Amino acid sequence: MGFVHRQTVVAALVANALRPVRGYRAAVPAFVAGWLTDELAPHLLALTAADAATHLTARRRDWRGLALAGVSAAGLAHLVSTARRAGDLAEEALVEGLGDDYHARLDHEPTPAELATPWRRLAYPFRVREPGVRVERDIAYADHGRRGLLDVYRPADGVAGFPDGKAPVLLQVHGGAWTMGTKDQQGIPLMQHLAARGWVCVAPNYRLAPRDPFPAQIVDVKRALAWVKEHVADYGGDPDYVAITGGSAGGHLAALAALTPNDPVWQPGFEDADTSVRCAVPHYGVYDLAGASGLRSATQMRDGFLGPRVLRRRFDDDHEPFEAASPLLRIRPDAPDFFVLHGRDDTLVSVRQARRFVERLREVSDASVVYAELPGAQHAFDIFPSIRSAHVVRAIDRYLHWHLNTWRAGRDHTAQAG
Repeated sequence: MGFVHRQTVVAALVANALRPVRGYRAAVPAFVAGWLTDELAPHLLALTAADAATHLTARRRDWRGLALAGVSAAGLAHLVSTARRAGDLAEEALVEGLGDDYHARLDHEPTPAELATPWRRLAYPFRVREPGVRVERDIAYADHGRRGLLDVYRPADGVAGFPDGKAPVLLQVHGGAWTMGTKDQQGIPLMQHLAARGWVCVAPNYRLAPRDPFPAQIVDVKRALAWVKEHVADYGGDPDYVAITGGSAGGHLAALAALTPNDPVWQPGFEDADTSVRCAVPHYGVYDLAGASGLRSATQMRDGFLGPRVLRRRFDDDHEPFEAASPLLRIRPDAPDFFVLHGRDDTLVSVRQARRFVERLREVSDASVVYAELPGAQHAFDIFPSIRSAHVVRAIDRYLHWHLNTWRAGRDHTAQAG
């Protein structure tokens, strides 16, 4: 491919990342192209600059290609700048949702180095291992073959630094449109980060549609939660403090599990198990499977994908399963605390779903609600280490430690009062 053709491709990718192509049919290709361009913008900027510099040394220069390279470089620089703002925006969301004194509940005040972009670590975006983290893989929690296995991430040297030697626990639910994906493909930067800081993180597989239609997926997530409550102490975790997170379909399942604790309908054979969580951190989740929000994008997803592929039924024939599966319609006053994150440029799941969900949480729930809406972010912005995901991971770290310390202070106060 010649220089002009290469720069034409780059320019098209950058244009889509800056202003994603909208529409139901264009959602997937716009996501794939925009997501990779956005999260790998520094690397693509360096390659574009190198390609242009090399071309300048050629005997015959094509100024059309150089002009395209210049425009692309400016666009990529803008993407980098927008991604760097994620740290400030996430911090503003935490202050808005928790109060400007929330840092007092952290183990220590965040240092400038902890808030800065870790450029050196981002040079290799697909390397996500942290030193000192041990991963125990393929532990059976359900009788579903490989779909009933989970992984446990924990400190290699054992849990330390927490009261009673028990570490807080995070359950990470993978996404993949309820039809694909595995436990070792998503949430890795967050789990590695937290496990390096003493947490125990659990990542389960679950059965997939259409072979196993919904509600098989939420049943499995709840079964994984039941396993955590029963067995995580063997890995140094505290079964009394379990948080849940996930992205996309995993965000939906994490939110739904958090809002339906101990629901016997979705706990067949383990109805008495405790499946409650202390807080939920869903990323770019689907919150309206029934189209109750009135959003056209939600009804298109319901009728074009969720009905025929995930629930294997028509909404017009039976509303109830879609409504029961919608976190938007399951919000209660006793809902746990939420930290909701969504990208403003998400072409797969409209950011308006997150806005409606957060609005309803704040209307009904008695718990705290933090919402970070990230400009320029596509779907799946946290899959691998990038500028944006690095800032998001550290914001979630601060949120979870605030929540953990607040919960422990309340527990200790209750014990002293008793």
